[in-house]
Amino acid sequence: MDTASQQILLALEHLVKSVPIGTNLALLQLMWAMLTGNFLPSRGAVHTALHLAGFKPSAVRRSWRALRYGVWSVDELLSRWQAWVSRETCWQPRTIAGWQAIAYDTTTFWRPKLQKWQLRGFHQLAGRLLPGVVLGVVVRVGQIEGQRLPLLHKLLLAPVNTTDEEGLKQRLLVHAKRTLGEAEVAIFDGGFKLKAVQAASVPRFVVRQANNCVFRRKFLPPREHNRGRPAEYGSLVRPLARVYDGKQIEATPPDEIVTFVHEGLTITAHHWTSLVRSDQKVAATPQTVDVWVYYDPRFATPLVLATTLSLKAPVPFQLYLDRWPVEQVPLAAKQMLGLHRMFVHAMVTVWRLPQLALLMGNVLTIMAVVLPPMPTGYWDRHPKNEWSLAPSLAAG
Repeated sequence: MDTASQQILLALEHLVKSVPIGTNLALLQLMWAMLTGNFLPSRGAVHTALHLAGFKPSAVRRSWRALRYGVWSVDELLSRWQAWVSRETCWQPRTIAGWQAIAYDTTTFWRPKLQKWQLRGFHQLAGRLLPGVVLGVVVRVGQIEGQRLPLLHKLLLAPVNTTDEEGLKQRLLVHAKRTLGEAEVAIFDGGFKLKAVQAASVPRFVVRQANNCVFRRKFLPPREHNRGRPAEYGSLVRPLARVYDGKQIEATPPDEIVTFVHEGLTITAHHWTSLVRSDQKVAATPQTVDVWVYYDPRFATPLVLATTLSLKAPVPFQLYLDRWPVEQVPLAAKQMLGLHRMFVHAMVTVWRLPQLALLMGNVLTIMAVVLPPMPTGYWDRHPKNEWSLAPSLAAG
């Protein structure tokens, strides 16, 4: 066994050290089968993946029983994984102007033929809700020697008897309210509505808005000649122009226009301050947000962000870019480890296997950075890794 495999086994051993004896070994073997890619040729079959990993039939049965009946929780494994990363690697939180991004997202493991399954997630390609196991993902964004990396912080399950993602999104918002640190900012994509984020009283956030979003000023417009019913809503603010019913609707002039350089490109930002949602009255004294529209020359569609923080133009832009590492966790679990399809049907394993897959996806991502570079095939004679090794791993 090479040095890299030994280091990975040491990390897995630390994860299962608190699990009851017997279950810990069986669970470690299941994790090893995931990390070695045996779920790819098995097409999601647990027994076949364990067999391909070289385990005997008795060990295969023990690992299966540990998955379904074992006394362990993913929260405990996550806690031990975070402690291992903090102690054994040089992973550090990534900050932008003193703020750290905490990314929140949902991911779905599609199960179209799972019988008596009510939960559904929205499928972008299909354009509708499809049956699947939907999980909430919370990620702390950090870096190792300049390489931006996600550290899996929390996995949340959807509420019982729910049929869509809304209940799970509400749980993520409640979790953000309870756990967000003083120097942390919650980052949400367009799937989270501004109204829901404000209703959950998330203290600090940056949330992406639709290109046709509409806001209002927090003060009443001036009355003309004291005629008509007094206004209850502020003037409309449209960050972007649009075409409606064949008519061009112009964008509202911004309060300020700022330009800055990001990665050698000039970004133009339009800024509106102290806005409220379009459905809120002035008398309600609602929570206000700042709205930023970023014009990046690399993209045809501008980026529209709403935030509760009064920040300089580059900060919300860079904070939202730090949300993207949350996409790496399900990408590694599904496409790289082959767990995008699963053949488990018991209620416990239907939830446990996706959770374990996401954890192993994060383990694979971080271990790929801290371990020495390895060739991907006979053609890769001189593999390179520009990032230095973690001190403890290099010493090993």
